Amino acid sequence: MITTVLIIDDEDKLRNLLSRIIKFEGFEVSEASDCKTALKKVDNSHYDIIICDVKLPDGNGIDLIKQLKTKSKKSEIILLTAYGNIPDGVQAIKNGAFDYIVKGDDNNKIIPLLHRANEKLQLLKRIETLENKVKEKYSFDNISCKSKNIQQAIEFAKKVANTDTSVLLTGETGTGKEVFAQSIHNESPFSKNNFVALNCSNFNKDVLESELFGYKQGAFTGAIRDKKGLLEEANKGTLFLDEIGDMPYELQSKLLRVIETNQFIKLGDTKIISVNFRLIAATNKNLKKECDEQRFRSDLFYRISTFHIEIPPLRERKEDIEPLAEYFVKQFAEKTKKKINSINKAYIKKLMQYKWQGNIRELKNIIERSVILANGDELTVDTLPIDLAIINNGTNETNQLELAVIEKNHIIKVLHHTKGNKAETARLLNIAVTTLYRKIEEYKID
Repeated sequence: MITTVLIIDDEDKLRNLLSRIIKFEGFEVSEASDCKTALKKVDNSHYDIIICDVKLPDGNGIDLIKQLKTKSKKSEIILLTAYGNIPDGVQAIKNGAFDYIVKGDDNNKIIPLLHRANEKLQLLKRIETLENKVKEKYSFDNISCKSKNIQQAIEFAKKVANTDTSVLLTGETGTGKEVFAQSIHNESPFSKNNFVALNCSNFNKDVLESELFGYKQGAFTGAIRDKKGLLEEANKGTLFLDEIGDMPYELQSKLLRVIETNQFIKLGDTKIISVNFRLIAATNKNLKKECDEQRFRSDLFYRISTFHIEIPPLRERKEDIEPLAEYFVKQFAEKTKKKINSINKAYIKKLMQYKWQGNIRELKNIIERSVILANGDELTVDTLPIDLAIINNGTNETNQLELAVIEKNHIIKVLHHTKGNKAETARLLNIAVTTLYRKIEEYKID
């Protein structure tokens, strides 16, 4: 896409010369001789870069910057001045200018400066594109569903998203709690700031405490520099604490105090740090039962569960399996550059008969695997893992001999796909490499 430039200068000869020079660099150029004309042009069109003289017939270029930035926030403005002075330069930058140059030096400096401004614009556009992709990925509209219970959970999430209320998401592992958390953040007043996620089950007490609160240099052995904690990183944004039910009991009281006071002290420090964040917590545990058995603080439970959303397991919303499968097929077909546009009915039937202990995460993994193994433009049963492929009306009626034949053929198919790579084959089959070698020997696979 061509970068557009607007030149604002009342000196016709200079403006025309500058316009010709800039056009030679591949930019699309428009011109204006005064503030009024420039503002009208900006109202009617977007300009990526604006080059503006300080002295204009009907105003001052430094003051005009504010009006231009109000109308076109994404434009980069370069100021031209006949007499360079520090106060004008400082004020121009404060008003939102990208840079300023002195007339007379512009022939040597304007083109490099234009390219630097354009590089900044392109970088900002790439960042915006990535942010939009994240928002698209983690959006309520992107949650594939037909079942009433998941639609109700989405409606609850949409209603609470626009508040700063703490949210507790509960449900089995793999049901999509983090997708819900990210979607709530993206629809919230905190969406312009950080979404900071931490899985409480991944760390012991000491590491988890340092991750949350941060520490000062010298706070303990190995603390060779100051570290900003995730509480501070989440300031004015969202803190998502996954598997909060696994947080050590001693640490829960410290977290409660932060929630109540919006203040904390880093490890090894004496300075109080103030924070303001939206808390979303998630767990696959029954926290009420954990409270009764004194493994989770009841006061913390009531603070984090102001708004509770239960996300049902996949086996309780089987009408969502097909749309989810179609969504994942599209995602992985694009990723692997395969032209897969349909799913065989027998394949869907097998998915519907399965129990899905791993929920959506398990379904996603199986679809990814099938897309990798697929040869045509349709997903078929022979790309499914053996335990799904042999399901027959919810029961396994396949005898051991038939199962062995299916397993052998499936291993051969995957080995062929990986061109004999044993490690990759074992990964796709979700078995250990040693198990794969044993099967190869057992089935006498060449």
